[in-house]
Amino acid sequence: MSFDEEWLAARAVADSNAAMRLNQAPAPGGGAPDLALNQDQIGAIGSEAYKLHTRLQTDGKHAASASGEAAAALTREGFASGAALAKANTLWEGQVKTLVAACATISNGLNYSLSSHAKDEQQLHADFTASAIDKYLT
Repeated sequence: MSFDEEWLAARAVADSNAAMRLNQAPAPGGGAPDLALNQDQIGAIGSEAYKLHTRLQTDGKHAASASGEAAAALTREGFASGAALAKANTLWEGQVKTLVAACATISNGLNYSLSSHAKDEQQLHADFTASAIDKYLT
């Protein structure tokens, strides 16, 4: 078996195993599973998650200081809504931090997946190259 044939066979097995792991749930209507994702798509999703992360760090906090000042002013004037606004502002800031962290996790996870997959591909290529070389040395 040539290197190219061995490589294609290994890729087919790896792709088949990955498809089986990803497609455990039956498809609607009883058809074949249709989940497919390529590296360009993964990279684009990771890029969008990073962009959202970057924008949320500034845009998500845009009204924080104005809301804090308004809450303090309302409270000084004896309005109960001042405390409510302060609480809403604190909750908002917590939610923005959670969303920023989630976007970072998604972006980093997808970047790691791409990098890990590339390293696995290089290792498989090296292993099969060595396998083909060994055939000629023995």
